[in-house]
Amino acid sequence: MRFFILISGFLLFFYLASSQTLHVAELKNGDLIFVGAEKDNLSGAINRVTQKTDSIAFDHIGIIEKRQDSIFVLHASSKKGSIRESIQQFYQTQKTADNKVMVYRLKDSFQYAIPAALLSAKKMLGKPYNWTYILNENSYYCSDYIERSFRKDHIFGLTPMTFINPKTRKIDDFWISFYKKQNLEVPEGQPGCNPNGLAASEKLILLGSFIN
Repeated sequence: MRFFILISGFLLFFYLASSQTLHVAELKNGDLIFVGAEKDNLSGAINRVTQKTDSIAFDHIGIIEKRQDSIFVLHASSKKGSIRESIQQFYQTQKTADNKVMVYRLKDSFQYAIPAALLSAKKMLGKPYNWTYILNENSYYCSDYIERSFRKDHIFGLTPMTFINPKTRKIDDFWISFYKKQNLEVPEGQPGCNPNGLAASEKLILLGSFIN
């Protein structure tokens, strides 16, 4: 009975957290803003090979910077490279009718890492987007940008990348074509990270969905 009560309490807490809606005024420095994945194209391909649970399905991530009355998102955009833009602009370009924009926050014991992370993130602005997803020092993809921002304090980490579709247990056809066009081998097993992996970190708590 006690086990059932504990599980029920956990599920209720998760439901309340995931159903909560946040507004601009509730955001804080260092919050991480995740963009829900779509079903098709690059977004769908990323999610197919990285999704860990049914409740976590993201394909993009940025970090919040709050300055006086203004709030910005620093992120590695596939269209503009590593940029700093207003939360309003970020929301406008990332939100669609079918996806959600969710906010996570570092647990209290890891909040100390935020000032250094924001400094690191600012130093990486202006770099192009990394379309190979193979780590290098001259271009970044979204989760790579965030992992690097927090790297000094080891908040996140790198893991072997996989491009295998769990349903077919083979390299996803999208990725075979994607890398063939770049004359590259699929970098299966090379170090990297992804938004779903970062969202699953035990160092984060889910605050809820964001509405601009």
